[in-house]
Amino acid sequence: MIFDLKFRSASEKIKFAYKANVVKFIFDDNQPYKSIENFEAVTGFQINKLQKENLIKEEEYSLKLVKPEGYPDVIYLFKFKKNKKFNNDYFRNTLAGLIPSLDKKQTKYLHIVIPEYTGFEEYFSSEEYFYQTFIEGIFLGNYTFDKYKSGKKEPSKLNVVVHSKNPRIMKKTIDTASKLMEAVYFTRDLVNEPAIALTPTVLAGRTKEELQGNGVKVTVFNEKELKKRKMNAILAVGQASANPPRLITLHYKPKKKAKRKIALVGKGVTYDTGGLSIKPTEGMLEMKADMAGSATVIGIIKAAALLQLPFELIGIIPAVENAISGNAYKPGDIVSTASGKTIEVKNTDAEGRIVLADALEYASTFKPDEILDFATLTGAIAVALGLFTAGVFTKDDSIAENLNKSAETTYEHIWRMPFWDEYKKLLESKIADVSNLGPRWGGAITAAKFLEHFVDEKIPWAHIDLAGPAIQHEFTNYTKDSNTGFGVRLIVQYLQNKQ
Repeated sequence: MIFDLKFRSASEKIKFAYKANVVKFIFDDNQPYKSIENFEAVTGFQINKLQKENLIKEEEYSLKLVKPEGYPDVIYLFKFKKNKKFNNDYFRNTLAGLIPSLDKKQTKYLHIVIPEYTGFEEYFSSEEYFYQTFIEGIFLGNYTFDKYKSGKKEPSKLNVVVHSKNPRIMKKTIDTASKLMEAVYFTRDLVNEPAIALTPTVLAGRTKEELQGNGVKVTVFNEKELKKRKMNAILAVGQASANPPRLITLHYKPKKKAKRKIALVGKGVTYDTGGLSIKPTEGMLEMKADMAGSATVIGIIKAAALLQLPFELIGIIPAVENAISGNAYKPGDIVSTASGKTIEVKNTDAEGRIVLADALEYASTFKPDEILDFATLTGAIAVALGLFTAGVFTKDDSIAENLNKSAETTYEHIWRMPFWDEYKKLLESKIADVSNLGPRWGGAITAAKFLEHFVDEKIPWAHIDLAGPAIQHEFTNYTKDSNTGFGVRLIVQYLQNKQ
């Protein structure tokens, strides 16, 4: 973290403090001169003629003003226009970009002046969520992963005072967003950990330590239990590693009667060499993040527990290292899964779908109302959709529509992919029930169709391939420096929409 953040909700009136910075957003409502005059009257700043001209003529314009003693040290003025370029990520992304630029040795107070909600209804689902994007932006901009850097200092305290028309709603929103972002932070921390420090056993231990205190029951199956349950798919992928595989189950029950029971399954490959179908070195560099799906599941359940969401959630995480040794599973092997179905292994680098076979079958035994799985499953999905969009595969229109609604709210992009049964033919095997690899074309789709073999067909199910957006990318200010924690905000909103 850059700062140790302390939030407070306040009215629109600002009382300046020593070493304070102010962020003010000016909406161009066709009365720019009035907005500037009001700003000058409140702050005591006098904006020069050129700056005023730029503020008026530019659709988007930012200005940094420095004032002598007795006033705020710095005022950041952001002028924006509601047009085709404006979206509901504007405030989140702007503040995420600003926070790292603040001088953490000097700034003690940061005042954020929130525009009036009136006029923004078409962009935000509610006034609360409008406010929430500001708080999320501050948290996201404040996140760093510098655990392994030497000589770092303790974060300095930053008092964030949020000024709004409705301080009561803002106070509630600060509490909600803080709990949500605590879960996002933990998710990002897990995905950013190097594989040497996050083996399957360590992932299980950290999950138990973090979540059991929040009322979540965490159970871990070792190799003996996996063998007993005939989870040979998980065992096969993990058998080459000195770090043995684990199956992690998380169970959250609300205090009151649950509205629905939902199973969340996350791919937990803590490192992927590709196995005997070995990746090139360049392809391995990001493979510490091949467990991002599992971290997303952990983050969702942590957030649900902190927010006391009225859903029973069951998290299933097959945690393995796909390593290389004389004991490695091989192309040409046939693996018998817990479901009784057999898999012909054509490529050991298509290992995520193999471990998910056992996990999805196990999730189905809980008879949930629906199953959602999350996996950095294929590079093909990033080829199809780019680095900032996850692919959604489902036959259930209701799940797809609700996920899309959530994505529009949270700005975590998804796209529903084709999922026709014709693709199943591409996975037929002459010597087993299914092959783990189809032809080159449509790789993300055939991977999803493989998973479908292991889900109870009576249970609504969606597969989310987040291989692109889970990894750091340049799309926003808050995704460019480290792995992203994609999916936590998306699914928490998805659950909240169901309340």
